[in-house]
Amino acid sequence: MVLDFWAKTSGTWINIVTVLIGSSFGLILKNRLSAKIQRIITQGIGLVTIWIGVTMTDSMGKIDAGAINGVVVGLVAIVLGGIFGEWLQIEEKLKSIGDFLKAKFRGQGLFTEGFVASSLLFCVGPMTLIGCLNNGLNGDNTLLVIKATMDGIVAIALANIYGIGVGFSVVVLFFYQGGLSLLAGLVANVIPDPNNNPSILLVSGVGGLMIMAIGFNLLEITKIRVASFLPAIAISPVLYCLMALL
Repeated sequence: MVLDFWAKTSGTWINIVTVLIGSSFGLILKNRLSAKIQRIITQGIGLVTIWIGVTMTDSMGKIDAGAINGVVVGLVAIVLGGIFGEWLQIEEKLKSIGDFLKAKFRGQGLFTEGFVASSLLFCVGPMTLIGCLNNGLNGDNTLLVIKATMDGIVAIALANIYGIGVGFSVVVLFFYQGGLSLLAGLVANVIPDPNNNPSILLVSGVGGLMIMAIGFNLLEITKIRVASFLPAIAISPVLYCLMALL
């Protein structure tokens, strides 16, 4: 069955709409909540974000790459990915995009911080990866619609905290999530069952570490350069294939 453009990317378009709607509601509420309420909302989101990340990381322990446990593979991937990401200055480049959009559209306050945090939160995770594969391979957008609903709710809280920069994360959502859905057809024969594929489980686990880092940043426990770890998502399946041969 040959799918058209809409069938392959319908989940992404729905996701974009829900984030924009959620961001709009968040902006409406922005000046109506006290600083204490905004802080407790941020802490609540941070705690749930960490829980989601911890849940995702569990997938690494369910696989083995030859004689090597998936957790070890994930550790190597996240370290190498972080080094490579720093070399590429991904964090700075993502922030520069946020600063450009902030200046272009006269954004204020925490525009860039909101753009970066929401872009990472909406794009990193197993639902994004597996949902895009399902949408692009057979037109099933169920997972992405569920994700879109969750993202829309989170966008309300994030926009209330960070402002309009959260809404502009749909730019990254469009290119990243939409691109994955369109590319899914190219890997149809390579990943026939994405839900149980070891490489996908490893990617989900590594992505969970990054989700946890976003949670720590929201709680202001520390400041982790999350974007710098993004190459680990691409490195982890390559490492798995290499170590599985040992």
